[in-house]
Amino acid sequence: MGVAMDREDYLKLTGTELGVSGWHTVDQKQIDQFAHATNDHQFIHVDPERAKRETPFGGTIAHGFLSLSLLSAMAYEAMPTLNDTAMSINYGFDKVRFLTPVRAGARVRARFVMSEATMRSPKELLARTAVTLEIENEQKPALVADWLALHIFN
Repeated sequence: MGVAMDREDYLKLTGTELGVSGWHTVDQKQIDQFAHATNDHQFIHVDPERAKRETPFGGTIAHGFLSLSLLSAMAYEAMPTLNDTAMSINYGFDKVRFLTPVRAGARVRARFVMSEATMRSPKELLARTAVTLEIENEQKPALVADWLALHIFN
């Protein structure tokens, strides 16, 4: 988990990199579990032989939404936490773009940059973070997103 800080210091981080997660392997088992959980069994995700024969990817790829969902765990690793918060809430995304498929067996990590942080009220801070999900040994990232978080203070 990232370093803990006061909201005044957090508000000054606009334009700075907040952190980078460790590398996470996206294997076929995880892809299959995600397919089962979401009922999305498209062959490009769950049939390695067919995906190898019929796609340009050389095998299966992770669901875009699986790649996106990994950001939560990666944020816990890399993002600073705020002192005196009652809770922090995933407030959604203003933009998500899937740029490069994540092949089964690939390693990914997330890079977080504070785009904006504003106090909505004395007890609410809205933060916008630019997130890039990098794929090891790939030039283009798996995805880029503008992620919103609402921090509620005690």
